[in-house]
Amino acid sequence: MSTKPHIRNRYMLLGDCIFILASVFASYALRLELGPALLLYLPSAFWMAGVALLIKPVVYYLFGLYRRLWLYASIRELFVILLSVTAASIPVFVIMFSLLSLGIINFMPRTVFIIDWILSLAFVGGLRFSVRMLAEVQSRASNQRDGRARRILIVGAGDAGALVVRELKKNPQVNMQPVAFLDDDPAKQRQQIYDIPVIGMIKDLNQALDRHRIDEVIIAIPTAPGSVVRVVTEGCRRKGIPFRTMPGIYELLGGTVSVSRLRDVEITDLLRREPVKVKEELIGAFLSGRRVLVTGAGGSIGRELCRQIARWGPSELILLGHGENSIFETVIDLQDQYQGISIKPVIADVRDHPRLDGVFAAHRPEVVFHAAAHKHVPLMELNIEEAVTNNILGTKNLVDLAVQYGVDRLVMISTDKAVRPANVMGATKRIAEMVVLDAGAKAGKPFLVVRFGNVLGSRGSVVPIFKRQIARGGPVTITHPDMERYFMTIPEAVYLVLQAAGMSAGGETFVLNMGQQVKILSLAEDLIRLSGLEPGKDIEIVFTGIRPGEKLREDLWEEGEYQPTDHPEIFQTGDSQVVSGTELDDLVKELVRLARQGNIGEVVALLDESIPDASVRATPPPQISAID
Repeated sequence: MSTKPHIRNRYMLLGDCIFILASVFASYALRLELGPALLLYLPSAFWMAGVALLIKPVVYYLFGLYRRLWLYASIRELFVILLSVTAASIPVFVIMFSLLSLGIINFMPRTVFIIDWILSLAFVGGLRFSVRMLAEVQSRASNQRDGRARRILIVGAGDAGALVVRELKKNPQVNMQPVAFLDDDPAKQRQQIYDIPVIGMIKDLNQALDRHRIDEVIIAIPTAPGSVVRVVTEGCRRKGIPFRTMPGIYELLGGTVSVSRLRDVEITDLLRREPVKVKEELIGAFLSGRRVLVTGAGGSIGRELCRQIARWGPSELILLGHGENSIFETVIDLQDQYQGISIKPVIADVRDHPRLDGVFAAHRPEVVFHAAAHKHVPLMELNIEEAVTNNILGTKNLVDLAVQYGVDRLVMISTDKAVRPANVMGATKRIAEMVVLDAGAKAGKPFLVVRFGNVLGSRGSVVPIFKRQIARGGPVTITHPDMERYFMTIPEAVYLVLQAAGMSAGGETFVLNMGQQVKILSLAEDLIRLSGLEPGKDIEIVFTGIRPGEKLREDLWEEGEYQPTDHPEIFQTGDSQVVSGTELDDLVKELVRLARQGNIGEVVALLDESIPDASVRATPPPQISAID
């Protein structure tokens, strides 16, 4: 039960009326002192008191001073008080001088208005901020009765860290007491933020935990790379101290930093990279005020695309997807955060050309992001017809309509598996890339492709599989102890996609820098530890052996096949358009015809023949639980 006092606004009004009278008469007394002079000016004082009582409460009301919970007062409320008092004093000044000029009052010292303004600020502000002080005192007393507050160490003395401290102090009922900061900035050492000292650097974590009897650690550095998060979590884990974190900077894009965003450290936090922002204004230039269509908007990549696009203020955001539940969830997420944007959910299949035509005719999108695709490698080996019709025909339908309706820019989300494809999913995505680039070249429009590898947290990725294995007590299965893969977080990948789209002049294939490859074994061990367990002790790790055709390490491109761009995390490949024009149109038609007839062998053979260095026919029989 809350112990915070709730001061009703009618009491605030009564207090203001009393202080308005006190301010007026105190202003005259301070200006004239007690004596005959004060008596001479007393009639004007009564007039001013009456005018102030009529004017000031009305102005205070219009500025919202009676609609705020003052126990949460902050610097913003202080600014509102300053505006309110100033705005209320101006009409009082004008009316009093009008009365003087009309001869209704004969004497009035000018300086009383300045004194009255100063006293009104003190009285109005003092009355309201005393409510907050009373709330803090009572809450602190309540916490002392309820038991010792948890002692919190905050890693990061920047804006996010300061916000955490302010929120914890403002809400003592959470029973968390900020004790100290750690920060690697030398200029912040031995400084204080909201009376909380910076006691050292992150390397001093162990001593700080012991010396200050810390109960919990909060990592408040949204820009911190994974190496920093790992150091903190490892130090806390060794001492058995709970830890939480602010989301990374890419997760916070378009959102707000607040204590409510605190969450447990996840595997994505351990793999964060330092953010790089280059010419971010290019994103706004092609998104702000535009009608934007996202296909596959209910998927993990599509939903994040919508979230990050929304922060640039498109005039309309069209969410197209085949699954009604996932589209509904995306709409709810966006409406909670971006209430001023027109969001149009559309349930449609990209393979349905007439339905897609109707969508384009109704909404006239200016920018299109194509994220709709079947991506699960083993499932597509068992459902080759679906891979062809969805990934190739669906892309062909979308691109044709984009050209027909004059779409300004189209961005296709692709995969590293389209390079020298060894499976049907990768091969169909490579054909889809050709379709996009060929259409853009014909229309003279900036149609482009952005490729990247594995993203953490997407459906069917390795992390959910490992989590399920850990939840049922193990074992966690890995093919080989030296197996490595590239990984990127979904928010980071999408942010770089938007950067690449802003940089494009048309016809490019961009590849995102996936960073360093990560050992699957290390990933599994991190997940086990983040679950509060020990690998090899609580959860067994079993090596099942490399599958036929599987590589220990991934290759995103051959040496010399890419060149840098203006963004250090984005590369442009030197891939040539191997099939184009009429030849490409005929290839697409033939693949779709064979797929619809169920001629799977001929589909695979044609994919191998059409794509350089493809080896789809050599792919071993699929395993549904395979991790790609």
